[in-house]
Order: sequence, then C-alpha cells, then structure tokens
Amino acid sequence: MELSISFTGDTSKYVQIYEELKQAILKKQLLAHEQLPSKRNLAKTLDVSVHTIKEAYEQLLAEGYIYSKERSGYFIAPFEFEWGQLRKQHISTAVTSTTYNIKFDFNNGHVDKEAFPLSIWHKLLKKHFNVDNLTTSPWQGESILRTEIARYVERSRGVTCEASQVFVYSGTQNQLQALCHFFGQKSHVGLEEPGFKRVRATLQQCGLTTHAIPVDNLGVTIPKESIHMLYTTPAHQFPLGMVMPVERRAELLQWATSEKAYIIEDDYDSEFRYKGLPIPSLAKMDQLQRVIYFGTFSKTLIPSMRISYMILPKSLVEAFMLFNQEQKSVVSKIDQLVLADFIAQGFFDKHLAKMRTIYRKKQQALLAAINANFSKEFEVIGENSGLHIVMKLPKGVAEQEAIKLAEEAGIKIYPCSTSYQHGSKHANVIMGYGGLTLEQINEAIALLATVWQSYTTA
Repeated sequence: MELSISFTGDTSKYVQIYEELKQAILKKQLLAHEQLPSKRNLAKTLDVSVHTIKEAYEQLLAEGYIYSKERSGYFIAPFEFEWGQLRKQHISTAVTSTTYNIKFDFNNGHVDKEAFPLSIWHKLLKKHFNVDNLTTSPWQGESILRTEIARYVERSRGVTCEASQVFVYSGTQNQLQALCHFFGQKSHVGLEEPGFKRVRATLQQCGLTTHAIPVDNLGVTIPKESIHMLYTTPAHQFPLGMVMPVERRAELLQWATSEKAYIIEDDYDSEFRYKGLPIPSLAKMDQLQRVIYFGTFSKTLIPSMRISYMILPKSLVEAFMLFNQEQKSVVSKIDQLVLADFIAQGFFDKHLAKMRTIYRKKQQALLAAINANFSKEFEVIGENSGLHIVMKLPKGVAEQEAIKLAEEAGIKIYPCSTSYQHGSKHANVIMGYGGLTLEQINEAIALLATVWQSYTTA
C-alpha cells in the first residue's frame, strides 16, 4: 500500500496523517480489511517519528475507521454509508484546505509536449491498431521491441546484450517490484542518500530492508554495510544532479564483484548530457556481470506512455524467467509495437537529437535567468545533464516557507528534503524545466526572485 502525504501549514503532522487516511477510507480508496503499513514502515516512508504514526492510528482506531489484530497490525474497518451523505460531509469539511492557481510548474517529470511527433505516432498507431493485435503480449514484452531496445542501448550506451535479457515494464517502480519479489524479502538494498523517494517506498512496501548510502560530490559512496543490491543513478544523481566519474564507477564495480552484490543502474537521464564527454555506463564497463540496467521512455518521449525496460545479467535470466512464468504483460501490446516501429525506422534517434537541442536551450535560459535575477547566495547544482537542477537556498531561508511563497505567487517548485531518509542539513529545492517554454522560464524566474527577495530582506 502506497501512502503519499504532503505536510502543509501549522497543523500537527499526526492530525494531517489522520485526516488523509480518514478521507481515503470514506471515499473507499482504502478498502475494507486492507492492511495498513506498520507504524515503523510508514514512519520511515513519511520521514516522521513512530510516535506520530501511533497517534494518528490510535485516533482512527478510537473513531472506528480501523481495527487492530494482535501481532498482525492495523486494518481498514468495513463501512456501509450512503455515498451522497459522505460526499456532502467531505465538501463541508474541505473549506479549510488551501489551493493556489499554479501558472508555472517546475515539475522534473514534465517534458515538452509540443515537440512530440504526434503525426508520426498517430500514423504508426493506425498501422498497428488492428484485429491481429488485440491479444496481450508475452509477459516479458514483445520480442520486436526487446530486440530494438537491445540495439538501441548498444549504439547509445555501449551495453551489449541479447533481446532475451531485456524485460519490458510500465515504469521503474513496476520493474523494481518484480526484482524485489525475485530476490525476496531477506534481501538488503542500499539506496542513495539523498535518493529517489519512490524507489525507497517501493522497496519498503515489498518488505526489503533498506540502507541509506551517503552521496558525496562524486555520487554514491562505496557501501560499508553488508547488502545484496545497490540502487544508484550515476548518469544524473537524483536529486542532487552530479555525474559519477569513471573512477567512482570502477570502485563500485570492484565492490560489487568482491561482495557478490548487484548494482541497479537507473540510467533515467542519460540521454540528456550538456557538458563534457559522455561517460560510459556501469553496464558497459561491467558488460552486465554484476549490473542490472534500468531505462525508461518517460523522459525521452512522454510520461503517459508508461514503458520502461530492465536488462538483466545472463546469469539471472533463466531463474527470473522461471520465477515469473505465470505473470502477464503490464504494457499495452499496441504501444509496444508502435514504439518498436518508431525506433526501427529511425524516428526515435531523430527525436532525441531534436529534444537535446530544445532542452539545452531551456536549461541555458533557466541558468541565465537565475544568474540575472538572483544573488550568488542562491547556488545552482546538478546542471551538467538531465531535465532538472537543484537550487541551494541561502542560510536563514526555510525550504517549506520558500515553496509556500512560490505557490502563493503561482509557481510550483519541489522540496529536496523528501529525498532524504535521515533529514537534510541544507535547504534545497528541485526545479524541472522540461515542460515549460522559454518565455515561461524567464517570467517565472523573474517573479520567483521578486517573491523570495522580499522574504530574505524582511
């Protein structure tokens, strides 16, 4: 069960958790007898104390929204309410929530929708949308797409593999869940600190033990803990944005070999590098001995397509196939065939070349606007690649207050603190620029500078 709660305002965190869970139960987003996460696991996921979760659960228990079983945990209580009555109650209590009219959204997951080749995609869609393609795909993905992915990673990232090593999924979390089930709950996994919070949540929900592995200016450090897998984003560390140099990559591979551990290399932003020569992926250096390679089309094409891929070492393929033999494909067959055709005809490489130019211009505009409107106290990091930057806020500027002031002005930016398991010493914000136009970037940064300047001088 994934519970995502954003804390706002001055209300106690346990009250906000209680309210979010109560509304989810009343709207039947959480179903009767469904088990809630343990207090400890939810506390880790939301980065709060176990006592805070305990208070929220006890309030829900007292009001009858949940029930407990000894040594089993907490479960959703069954309800038989009239929907009209519940909807009316919800509307009457929702007046207290604060919403802002967002004009500029710096979401790091957004892409330039206007640049997507809709006419080509529509033509290929019409070609493959026929009666012969109305069945589901093999669980590991369409053979033609797996072959095209294998060819693509070889020419773009130097990763030599066979189509049999490629598995098609509907996103990073989905393929990570498959790995969790395959390796089992006794596995210990190292995660970058800070790192991708959805990966952390997925691992914990699957019952695996996670360890926070510190990040320095070269990327993730060599683990000191005894772990079975290490998840890392060397091409563009999320969220801080450093690009891991070859020396650190070699050290990680030596560690994995000596410890007989696996490295999950999430190469999510590798296609967009703006400074310096390309650095070989871990999978290329290792040639898929101890590296499990993750790739996605969410950034290169469109997020709504929901197609990603995982490439396994040959040593794991047979056991992984046997373990998943009763599974079914989680990605549309027609979408897979269209994408395979799109790559095979050379449209994907052309699209990538165009997007690199577009995003480079957007990033240059963003950095120029920041340089022109902000003082040097506002430091930018992670600008060498990818579709987001991180801005370090000056001392005395609180992250949440800065985000709130921006939202009041119609600008949505995102916290860096949620990427930490054990809290952050610095106030940083994440700013994605892929979905904004050049004009929007310049207007938003000028407005943001005005808003924050008045706050810092107050």
